[in-house]
Amino acid sequence: MRLSPVVVDPAVSVPLFFAALGVAASCFLLSLLMPLRRSDGLLAGPDPQLQLAIEAVRSGTWQPAADLLAAAGDDAERVAHYTKHLSYVAADEGDAWVTAWREARPDDSDAVLVAACARVKRAWLLRGGQPARFTSPRQFGDFHHELHAAHMALERAALLRPDDPTPWAEKAAVARGLGFSHGEMAELWAEVEARSPYHFGAHLAALQYFCSKWCGSRAEVEEFAARASRSAPRGSLLTVLPLLAWFEEVDLRGESAGLFGTPEVVALVDAALDDVAEAGGHPNQPEARHLLAYFLLRQRRYRAALEQFRHVDGYTGAIPWRYSRWGKVTYRLCRARALWGALLTRR
Repeated sequence: MRLSPVVVDPAVSVPLFFAALGVAASCFLLSLLMPLRRSDGLLAGPDPQLQLAIEAVRSGTWQPAADLLAAAGDDAERVAHYTKHLSYVAADEGDAWVTAWREARPDDSDAVLVAACARVKRAWLLRGGQPARFTSPRQFGDFHHELHAAHMALERAALLRPDDPTPWAEKAAVARGLGFSHGEMAELWAEVEARSPYHFGAHLAALQYFCSKWCGSRAEVEEFAARASRSAPRGSLLTVLPLLAWFEEVDLRGESAGLFGTPEVVALVDAALDDVAEAGGHPNQPEARHLLAYFLLRQRRYRAALEQFRHVDGYTGAIPWRYSRWGKVTYRLCRARALWGALLTRR
């Protein structure tokens, strides 16, 4: 039997062709945005020198870490950034390399600082990330014991580094854990401001202290964030603080439904976008980009969110993903949602 040729109406075939082409293009873009590689859960963005130092200390070699901090010199933001990540590795993966460093160079203030900060990080690991009602008395005992020891170690680091705000910034994490009074916190904060009044890492640590889940309230943390952002120069990233305060006090408490697109929150995001654009070279710029990507996605500003994701792709060591048990998965889902939103709505 001879079959008749199938005639396809161009009015149908042409739209179908372009629809298929669009799906193929979407899949291609999605594959570019979500490469099949392992995400880095420690860092917030690429930092080749820091990454080389971390690889070295993981193999037990401390010299690259020492060289990295020595090269940072008087750059307080970079010293704090490097110290934070090196101390995380020491606390979480083993600190034999820090011990070897201190034995080789007993008077090296960089080694003393990293060791002290590692004790702070270790204390918080001992406590765990659960709310107080799910934390055992033994965990609290170990946590407070290690925090007291960390505080003493930071005192020594501060003596060896009189002009460096990093030990004082770390003390803010101790203050939060030990429940320092507001008066004690004010004295500590005066030491930070005397050394580096626009230090991002120190402000981030202090903001956590003033959150209602720790030692403050929503009003206090919002006032702290607003005051810091008002006086800060462009490029300092301190305009990110009001966003962080809102995230902590509204979004994490499940009260953000329908509020991301309000004029107030949009204005906060726009101010932070301008700040990030001026912050080239700031070591904490990737952390700010992660938070902005999340807020822009929730505001359905998909293309702007994708621009932020593009800069930090492959890294998830930042808020908000760090707060999630499935942070890497959450990051990928949000990134994919931003892509599809940009493709479907052209926003």
